[in-house]
Amino acid sequence: MNPSQTNTSLFKRLRFVLVETSRPGNIGSVARAMKTMGFSELVLVNPRFSDVLMQEEAVAFASGAQDVLKNARIVGSIAEALDGCNFAAAVSARLREFSPPILTPRVLATRLANDVEIKGALLFGNERFGLPNDVVEKCNVLINIPANSDYSSLNLAQAAQVLAYECRVAEIGDHLLERGIGFHGEAATLNQIDGMFIHLEQALIAIDFLDAAHPKKLLQRLKRLFSRTQLEMEEVNILRGIAKQILLHIKK
Repeated sequence: MNPSQTNTSLFKRLRFVLVETSRPGNIGSVARAMKTMGFSELVLVNPRFSDVLMQEEAVAFASGAQDVLKNARIVGSIAEALDGCNFAAAVSARLREFSPPILTPRVLATRLANDVEIKGALLFGNERFGLPNDVVEKCNVLINIPANSDYSSLNLAQAAQVLAYECRVAEIGDHLLERGIGFHGEAATLNQIDGMFIHLEQALIAIDFLDAAHPKKLLQRLKRLFSRTQLEMEEVNILRGIAKQILLHIKK
């Protein structure tokens, strides 16, 4: 079963909350960032425009994630936005003197993925002012993205993308490989690899690249090189085919 379809999946337990967002394009961009990572629950608290979900800029920036935008809820308070949640994380570049515990996105994502009892919300503030202190203080944790200290400014959609990505990776783990992208051949056995090295050694001696009487550490270095590649059976066969052709050419 696809992990995003299970009842306890983080994809179903996590909502993104945008507080007093000004730009319709930013809301559309957040919807896009969410959908690319498999999340769908978007809540807006007092956006600048009441018809923001239908504004051309929001729809354009959603770019294929119009369903997330269409299904977004607009509410009038933080309490409404967090209804049904038992965990809230404030996302902010600005640290407060009095704030909840500070976590990185990765640590937060791991916590959310591992505890299936959590029904969480990520809160993002206004593009210009961020989240009010009273909202941050109500949250369980404060999330600070460890960006360049000389220029730590991330726009709203970028911050949402970072959080969505970390949460996705924490949730799916080894399922990343289940998508079947790229060719994954059968791993070569140790005996096959040993046979390849014997064949390769013969070819290197035949072309005078390797002195059989004084091999030094050439073969050991080659073995070390190939050990880092996790050779597949087809790759071993290719290398043995090269060695075979070298030996045939020398005999002519």
